[in-house]
Amino acid sequence: MELTIDQALQQGLAAHNEGDLQEAERLYRVVLQFQPAHPEANHNLGLIACSTNKARSALPLFKTALDADPKVEQFWVSYIDALIKESHLNTAKAVLEQARKMGLAGEKVNALDVQLKQIAQSAPSTSSEKRQESQNARNLMPSQQQLNSLLERFQKGQFADAEASALSLTKKFPEHQFSWKVLAAIFSQTARISDAINAIQKVVQLSPQDSESRRNLSNMLREAGRFEEALASWKQAIVLNPDSAGAHCNLGMTLHELGRLEEAALSYRQAISLEPYFADAHSNLAGTLRQLGRLEEAETSCRQVIALEPDFAQGHCDLGLVLRELGRFEEAETSYRQAIALKPHLAKAYNSLGSTLRDLCRLEDAELSYRQAIALESDLAIAYSNLGVALKELGRFEEAEENYRHAIALQPGFAEARYNLGTLLFEGKQYIDAAAQFEMVDIHQSQFYAIQCAYRQNEESIFNEKLDFLINQGEVNAVIGSLSCCSEVKYGVKKPNPFCSDPLKYVVKTDLNEQYDFENIFIKTARDILSDSSVSHQAQEHLFNGIQTAGNIFTLAKVSRTEIESIIHAEIEKYLIRFKDSEEGFIKNWPASYAVAGWLVCMQSGGNLTAHMHDTGWITGSVYINVPPKSEADSGNLVLRLSDQKPVLGVENSQESSIDVKTGNLCLFPSSLHHYTVPFEEEENRIVLAFDVIPAESRGR
Repeated sequence: MELTIDQALQQGLAAHNEGDLQEAERLYRVVLQFQPAHPEANHNLGLIACSTNKARSALPLFKTALDADPKVEQFWVSYIDALIKESHLNTAKAVLEQARKMGLAGEKVNALDVQLKQIAQSAPSTSSEKRQESQNARNLMPSQQQLNSLLERFQKGQFADAEASALSLTKKFPEHQFSWKVLAAIFSQTARISDAINAIQKVVQLSPQDSESRRNLSNMLREAGRFEEALASWKQAIVLNPDSAGAHCNLGMTLHELGRLEEAALSYRQAISLEPYFADAHSNLAGTLRQLGRLEEAETSCRQVIALEPDFAQGHCDLGLVLRELGRFEEAETSYRQAIALKPHLAKAYNSLGSTLRDLCRLEDAELSYRQAIALESDLAIAYSNLGVALKELGRFEEAEENYRHAIALQPGFAEARYNLGTLLFEGKQYIDAAAQFEMVDIHQSQFYAIQCAYRQNEESIFNEKLDFLINQGEVNAVIGSLSCCSEVKYGVKKPNPFCSDPLKYVVKTDLNEQYDFENIFIKTARDILSDSSVSHQAQEHLFNGIQTAGNIFTLAKVSRTEIESIIHAEIEKYLIRFKDSEEGFIKNWPASYAVAGWLVCMQSGGNLTAHMHDTGWITGSVYINVPPKSEADSGNLVLRLSDQKPVLGVENSQESSIDVKTGNLCLFPSSLHHYTVPFEEEENRIVLAFDVIPAESRGR
């Protein structure tokens, strides 16, 4: 159990009284670790030093004790006595006079006066005593000329000469802190952070109440990544100056680095309470609150930063980031554009704007924004990776690959760029190269692509090993559900299916015409989006003779102003209630938080979707905006299949199901099911709003 300060002090006193000076010293230093200016601990350490004939070392300890509590007579007595022992007689006389002016009197004070007079009377007739005292003074303090010369060299940037001079002075005058301060500054300027820390630690040791040096030490420790030491040092800085808003803010930054976000937020709030107009503290608080997921509070802090500094471009960027995470993409776009207006060369603002434009289904505009970011900052790896994503969605696969590889060349450890490259190679059926990328990244979703690479390469033993591992790890998602079914159909090996062992039983078709004004809510909105030239179309490898909108249409104002999303959420909840007693994994492990991501697919005559499944979905849905009259019984039907394998002759009904869909229908089914559409020949366009329920932890992929 850790000692409290009082306990350490009391145990130190007990050890001191019993003559165990080593233990007493250790305990007193424990006290000083938390309260560097503690008067009694400093004083008693000085007494121990004097008892071992180290009065010189005792002087700064006695001085610290005296400065902390000048009302204690013994502190004066001990300090003056040590000065006398070190032959600093003039200083001792001056301190004694100061003590008397403070009202101190008594036998001990009188005895010191007598002692000083006796020393003066017994002084030899020569001036040897004065010479000795002058020498002692010189031993304690460099001349003003030496200090001025050192400072001049440092200020002129003559660091080599200044370093040599500072090192010389610290050897001659090891207890004079100025030379150590300059030495620390030289080491810092010449990027020798460890040496700088050692030097500034010496300053703090010599002058525990020097709050500026304590702050410098704390900053150096944090910059060196020595966060636990920095944390202790900032706490000591706050003891010295509890009203320092800057110290509380820096303590918050250190706590943030250590991942102690709640404590960091409290420190920032303390800084703000001391200095309400402290913009940096508001900004840091906003970032911490965003990481904690407290987005509304983070928005308030961001807006406070902007109120304090309206022309602070980064403040507008930070607000844009929070608004984007809140799903308020149009407001986020405005914030990023304001940041760019204030600081046109802010590359990261263009990059963030590009991502927001992608959210708003504007791929061409996003591409331009990413390219502007790269033009301003040619080594901004994240902009190349994001540009690759936009180009891939636009169907420009070679350019996308080029940009992913450029991002990786700039930053070989950039996991997101490698993951993006892996998915591009996977979709291009380059499974060996794709698997190599996935094996190099620690992104959760990558392991599901890696196992699919083994499956597509027909590496049965590797596939089974990976699948067994993931099942035993308790993974529950659509990919594992799909591959469990695929394994049984392709290899004849039945495995546990943690997601859904019989997904065809969980297909639900509903007629929305019976409950809602389908024409005005769905059909009109869908046609408005499809006729909007600002909404980009996305490349879709499974789609033939049709188009698919880019991004998530639920981010568009045209959709958010309607009831569409709330209707879909209501139908999802009905689905969950319907199967609430199911033992299937996807029901028992229904995500606590999820989003709905949707897109429109418009097919012309002869169009169809080939078989595929949605990796990141939990359940998938499709709302049939327009289904043309059927020339054949199954024209345009939705077909759901257990695996990617064609049904075995004679057992088709157990492996796939054809859904006869009409305008106004909604179909919901587990995302592990592979699905495709039957081609149709009619002249009318077939329009579908497709969507996935995506668990919170899978968003962004």
